[in-house]
Parts: sequence; C-alpha cells; structure tokens
Amino acid sequence: MISNQIFRNQNIVPFDSFQERTNKDKCQVDVAKQLPEILLISSYPARECGIATYSQDLIKALHVQFEKSFEISVCALETATEKHVYPSKVKYRLNTDLAAEYILLANRINQTDSIQMVLIQHEFGLFSKNEIAFQNLLEAIKKPIIIVYHTVLPKPGAALLAKVKKMIQASEGVIVMTKSSENILLNDYQINASKISVIPHGTHLVSQKDKELLKEKLNLVGKKVLSTFGLLSSGKDIETTLYALPSIVAKNPDVMFLIIGKTHPSVIKEEGERYREMLEETISTLKIEKNVRFVNEFLPLSELLDYLQLTDVYLFTSKDPNQAVSGTFSYALSSGCPIISTPIPHAMNIMKNKVGKLIDFGDSKQLSKMVLKLLKNENIRCDMSSNALHMMAPTAWENSAIAHARLLQKLNPHILLNFRLPEINLDHVKKLTTDVGMIQFSVINTPDLDSGYTLDDNARALVSICKNYELTGDPDNISAISKYLSFIKKCQQIDGRFLNYVDENGAFTNQNYETNLDDSNGRAIWALGYLVSLSDVLPGNLVLRATNIINKALLDVHNIHSTRAMAFIVKGLYYANLTHKSEYHMLTITYLTNRILQMYKHEASAEWNWYESYMTYANSILPEAMLCAYLATGNQEYKNVAISTFDFLLSKIFLDTRISVISNKGWLHKEHKLKEDEIGGEQAIDVAYTIFALDKFYEAFHDEKYKQKMVLAFSWFLGNNHLNQILYNPCTGGCYDGLEDTYVNLNQGAESTVSYLMARLTLEKYAHKNPTVLRDNIPIVSLSLAPDLLNLS
Repeated sequence: MISNQIFRNQNIVPFDSFQERTNKDKCQVDVAKQLPEILLISSYPARECGIATYSQDLIKALHVQFEKSFEISVCALETATEKHVYPSKVKYRLNTDLAAEYILLANRINQTDSIQMVLIQHEFGLFSKNEIAFQNLLEAIKKPIIIVYHTVLPKPGAALLAKVKKMIQASEGVIVMTKSSENILLNDYQINASKISVIPHGTHLVSQKDKELLKEKLNLVGKKVLSTFGLLSSGKDIETTLYALPSIVAKNPDVMFLIIGKTHPSVIKEEGERYREMLEETISTLKIEKNVRFVNEFLPLSELLDYLQLTDVYLFTSKDPNQAVSGTFSYALSSGCPIISTPIPHAMNIMKNKVGKLIDFGDSKQLSKMVLKLLKNENIRCDMSSNALHMMAPTAWENSAIAHARLLQKLNPHILLNFRLPEINLDHVKKLTTDVGMIQFSVINTPDLDSGYTLDDNARALVSICKNYELTGDPDNISAISKYLSFIKKCQQIDGRFLNYVDENGAFTNQNYETNLDDSNGRAIWALGYLVSLSDVLPGNLVLRATNIINKALLDVHNIHSTRAMAFIVKGLYYANLTHKSEYHMLTITYLTNRILQMYKHEASAEWNWYESYMTYANSILPEAMLCAYLATGNQEYKNVAISTFDFLLSKIFLDTRISVISNKGWLHKEHKLKEDEIGGEQAIDVAYTIFALDKFYEAFHDEKYKQKMVLAFSWFLGNNHLNQILYNPCTGGCYDGLEDTYVNLNQGAESTVSYLMARLTLEKYAHKNPTVLRDNIPIVSLSLAPDLLNLS
C-alpha cells in the first residue's frame, strides 16, 4: 500500500508566535509534512455583511466536503471604526483604512511557508480608501493569488479598466459568479479566458418543509406572504414594493409583506436608521400597516430559510443595474421561491429558466400587476418553484466547494482532494416508509404516494436496515425490518413466486402481469438470505419468517432464466447458508452458477471476458455471485472466472480518477469492445452494486486494488463524477435519482436513496483506519471515512 505522508495532522504555526521567534531556523515549516494552507482575505463574521457570510459559508462547505486536503485560515478585513472578536479560524487582520498595513500583510504571507495560496474576496467598497495599497499588496505577495469578483462593472472607463487589468495581472486566477460577468471580463476588459472560472454564488440545500406548518410556526396562518431580505440600505429600493401594495391589498387583503433584515452596519454609522424610518413613514401614509411586517434582525440561517420556504412570492428590487450577483436572490431561488425582480444581470440570466418575472427599475405598477398575477395562479407559482429548485441545485454550497477545490488543485497540483464521508442519515428512508412499506418515488424530496410500492425497493430497504442494525444495534431498526419483511411476504404468491408492483392502497397492479419479474424475485431472495445471515443478532422470529419465505420461493426457482436474477439468488443463498447450512441451498447454488458459467463460456473471448454479449445494469452482481459460489463450494473454476470477469468489468467503468458506470442511454455491446462515449444515464444503484462487489472481493482476496476502487467509487456520490456535483443530499439524507449529461435528476426516490445508504453502510466497517490512496501519476483522489478524521487502511 502506498503511504501518503501529506495526510498527517500537523499544527500550523500562527504568524504571531512566528514573529516572536528570534532563531529563524527554528520556525521553518516542513511543508512536506503538513497540509497546504489557503489564506482567505475577506470580511468575516462577526462582521455583518454579505461577503462575510459568503466567506463563512464557503469555508464551512469546504470543511464538510473535504478533510486532510488543505487548511484554510482567514485574514479578516476591518476598518478603524469597525473591529470584532473573531473565531480561531481568523489568524490575521487587515485594517483597510491604513495603507501601511497592506505591505505588512504581504510580508507576513511571504514569510509563512505554510501559506501556499491566497484567495481574496473582492468588492470595490472594501478597498476604496486604499486602492493603491491594495494593488501593492497583490504585487508584493509571492504566493499564487485567486481573486473572487463579487461585482464586475461593464463598460469601464480608462481608469477602471487599467485598475482591474492590473489586479488580474497580479493573480493566477479569477472567479466570477455568472456567465454575464465572465463575458464582461472577456469583452470589456480583454481578460484571457484561461484565467477566468465561473463558480456561482453558493446556496443552501433545504429540506422543503411544509409551507403551511411554517406559516403557523411564524404567526402567518392564512396569509399570502411576499418577502424580501438582506441588510437594509436605500439601494434595496423597498419603497417600490410599498407603493405597489395598496393595489395588491385591494384584491388580496390577506397579503403580508415581510421586510427581513436589519440595517447595514455601514449605513447605521453614516446615517443611522434614516432609511428604515422613511419606509415606516411611507407605510403609515399608505395605510398598509396591517400588511407589512419588519423582521429587524440578522437572522440565523435556519430561521431565514424557514421564512423563505413559507414565502409565496419573493421580491427583489434594486437600484443598481450593474449589480452582478445577489446572494439574497440566490438564497430565495434555492428555497423554491417564485421571484419578481428588477433586471440586474444575474436576474436576467436566471429568469430565462422560467423561475420568475422581471420588472423595470422602480416600476411599482408593473410589480403590482405581476404580484397579482402570481397570487392568482398557484400552478404557475408551483412550476416556478420546481424550476428554481432544479436550476439552483448545481449552486449548492457543496458543489461550490468542489468547484473551488478543483481550481485550487489545478493551480497547485500538490493539493490532494480527500472527500469526507458523511454521517449516516436515515431521515429520508424513514420519510419514504409508511405502514405498508417503502414508497417508490419522490418529487424532489417529497414522497409520491401515488407512485405506490415495489418489491425491489422494499427488498433493498430490508438489506440496508439489516446492515444498519448489524453496525449499530439500534432497536428502532427492528420494526422497520419487520415492516419490509412483511411487504416481501405480502408479495409472495401461492406458487412461491413474487409480484413486484403494489399501488398506494396496497393492491397489486396490472404491471405485474405485463413485466418480467425474474429480477425482482432474485432481489427478494438476496434480501431474505442477507437477513438470515444475521441470525446471531436478529430476533429469531424474523429469521424464521425469512427462512420460510425463502424455502417457498425455491419451489419455482429453477424456472428463472434471467442472468441477474440467478446471480441474486446465488448471492442470497450464499448468505443464508452462512448460518443455516442446507444441502438444498448448496445444490441450488451449484445448479444456478453452472448455468451462469455456461453463458460465460458461450460468450467469452480473448477480447470480451463476459457472461453476455452486452453490459447493461447491475453488472457487478454477476462476478460477485460467481465469487459467492466459489466461497460456498470451493470450486476453483468459479473463482477464476469471478476474478477475470470482475477485472474486465472494472477496466470498463473506472477512469484514472473516478468511476463512470455503464450508461442506460447506451449499453456496452460486445462488438464495440470499448465503452461507448455516452455521458449521463448513470444510476446510483450501479455504483452501489459495484461497491458491494469490490467489498466482497477485498474480503476474499485482500487485494488493495479492490479497496482503493471501492473508495473511489463511493466518491461518485460526493461529487467525484463528470459534473463535479453531489448525488447525495446531506440535508435530507436522500440521494438524487441519476447523473445525466448536463444535470442531476433531483428526485430522491427509494432506489437511489437506499442504494446510497447500502453503499455508505458497506464503507462504514472500514472507518477508524488509515487512508487508502489511488496513485497513477495523477492528482490523488482519496476518501476519508470517518467524521472524526479517521481514514481507511
């Protein structure tokens, strides 16, 4: 196994203690033994401003997604009149009012060997009093610099053009948040495209709570809620909405307009609460006091998201036509709010996706007309909400963290991206489960009861909860296991075979008589066999019930001819036989495995080492079943075929740094020999089955390549895929239904969610060990397995 010294924890020497040392030799940091440090220069909480919150969210997201990849420290921007107490993450401070401090900071950065890159959050107002000193800082820093532009002004004059170009010349890369900002840099500033990266403003994943329950919680029952949020200043142009309200209230007296947010601290210092007082006076003049509520707070994130999720229409008004991006706008979209907005570049680009409507700056009549139209038509609002959720998914902070990390790695190949394993979360599995069993589909993360239930999903759910009980001993799992087992029993017919499709009322559907159910029957026996294998930890009545169902199912098993169904049955009987030895089980394992073996001998060639003339779905189950048959019987031919075919499959689905399972858009056929260039159509279940097989092969042969690939395969769920986007939703505990060519299918149904959970539980047994690393003269992509920073061995 390859050691990876860079993952060892080392304390980073803070600058203050570094300065106090008199012997320079003693303060040299052995960079090879510690993680690269990224210094973020930005405003930072406790300072209350949008960029401070942005930076905090970015750091948190990077920490959640990656561990032992890099350290992030902060240089907080302050002024002579605004100083704060910061968390330990803040190692440095820069008083932006004092020109001398800029060069001092540059010297500190250059003298601190651990700092290998500098990330600067830029807004013109942050450095407006010392623009020359800021440029001197950029030119004095001898480490690579990335500048994040929160504002990109179009059609610059000569002075602004020269200033921006000079800043970018001093940097290795530039991040902007919209394509329109990128186009301005390309066309108006003539910046080289290779320097620019577009990473949208991050947004928070939300669990899509019930709107009416939230209104009850926040004393808004029966109200049609309009809202806007953000630190108040005259640039928000909230008076445009106030002037529109009388005509809105005339037709909707139950309207409540929420103005969420305290006045911006900088505004308070310059003019006090003058703007808020003006708004209050306008409200009184218009006699709409009962229809406006100030929420005069800088709300915690959870409360803010509650307010946004209960909002019926979100209103974004601005006086600045050049505002490149708005965090408040993005947060509202990610909460599923239909939006009415003034035409800032960010909004004009996004509204093409039918998530809201644009109005002219300061036009109260247009705003009123549009609000009335949306309040009148709930279907339009629902469509906008759905469109917003789908459009904003790629901008989740988890995906923003991945994009930032990839850029950091691109500019510094010594950075090794090490994905952090999420904690086990059964929330969505529980949400999908009713008294009948597990519901088949979800709309986003809301279970769709009309979709009914399937044997397939409940069989997989049974395996996942059995695995969880095996690891945790959680007594709550027993009732879930019993429920899924009862569903399987319900699906079994008099002849021992199983039906698969059950409607929302618990009745079998006609689809059972129109579809080949062999694979479903095989999955049921696999799940039952896995339950039986845990007879030493599960209650005896559950094991007895499962055993009886298996015995009845085997009455007709010889009439099953699907390759995968036979493989699932072999796997299930292998597990059952671990604790309940049965000669009939052994005979059935041998009989079915020999049939699979004959298929292999018929199709295999020197260039096509496989069981069929194509590879479709659930391919890994075939070599895994062959391996299980070898482990049960000791037949060497089974072993040899298992190893050779599994390695052949792995050669088709593993790239250098990630897995790419066979696409359901175009199966891999024998005559093509190489995997087709189909992008998308990758399913969570295929990644999960591959992980199960890799785990079984590693257990059998202790070959490190299987463990390494298992770790690499799991990172597919966490964003190591062709879109660099997460498939697992840590907010809900669900898993998205598929990775397509340009997007992720956001519905979190039973198959994908349980597949993720089974894969996650498979890796759990490797927690609290040292890291496994895949190296092939490429940037290392590894995966840590424990939230407490413990890794694989």
